[in-house]
Amino acid sequence: MKDILKKLRKYEIRIRKAINSQMQGDFHSVFKGSGLEFDDVRQYQYGDDVRTIDWNVSAKGHGTFVKTFKEEKEQSVFLILDVSASQEIGVPGKQKLDIGKEICALLGISAIKESSQVGLICYSDQKEKYVKPGKGIKHSYNITSSIFNLKPNSTKTNLSKAMKYALEMIKRKSIIILISDFIDDDYDHHLKALARMHDLVVIHIADKRETNMPKLGIIPLYDQESKKTMWVNTSSGLFRKTIENTYGKNQSRLEDLCKKNQANYTLIRTDEDYVPKLIRLFKVRNRSKRGG
Repeated sequence: MKDILKKLRKYEIRIRKAINSQMQGDFHSVFKGSGLEFDDVRQYQYGDDVRTIDWNVSAKGHGTFVKTFKEEKEQSVFLILDVSASQEIGVPGKQKLDIGKEICALLGISAIKESSQVGLICYSDQKEKYVKPGKGIKHSYNITSSIFNLKPNSTKTNLSKAMKYALEMIKRKSIIILISDFIDDDYDHHLKALARMHDLVVIHIADKRETNMPKLGIIPLYDQESKKTMWVNTSSGLFRKTIENTYGKNQSRLEDLCKKNQANYTLIRTDEDYVPKLIRLFKVRNRSKRGG
């Protein structure tokens, strides 16, 4: 665990340096609210926007009152991590699940250091781990420990159930960071609902073997979720087309879905340095906040 924390701190320092030098210290706004919340009421003054009049209070007959608002300074951050067995692909230590865990822990530590409340949901086709939102360095360690010590009970995937669980449990508008390889079907409806109700960030983890499998002839492939071995002809045109439809088209479809529903999206491959991708994601989020 010490080695993991040391590695994450190194990545965090690297991200912060890049963000602070290139964006004049706007890193903090990644984990802050972008809206306004009700604060109090005061008596109407000439020039006030009539749309802010609180008619319920004004109807009591003591004058006309307007609502006042304050900027949301902090927001809850929920990390939703897919821990299904389909992510156990890649080089040992650099599998999709390994990268997903690192990114999840890194963003959790970063959010907590910005005084945000951070919660964690780990999901397969069932809830594997839930950590209630909290703050402080002790909670940061709890989040990281929960992520790296987790041994899922199920190997299967159900992203729709994971999103539905989050929708039912998270009532207050929050930043939702969803990390998965998105190898599943029928989750569009719940993803749209998450994007509509919350500030959604989608981090798509992929491995080059999924789209660039070498032509090796007939070989055994082990399905991590079903725990069954299947013999396939990797040189077959039909097999290669199926792979492309499953992984290649899935990526472009997911990206388009996020764009249409105003969710941030980034694709991270297991063989690349994910820090520049996260920096780019933060830049996009800050630009959209300043613009909107």
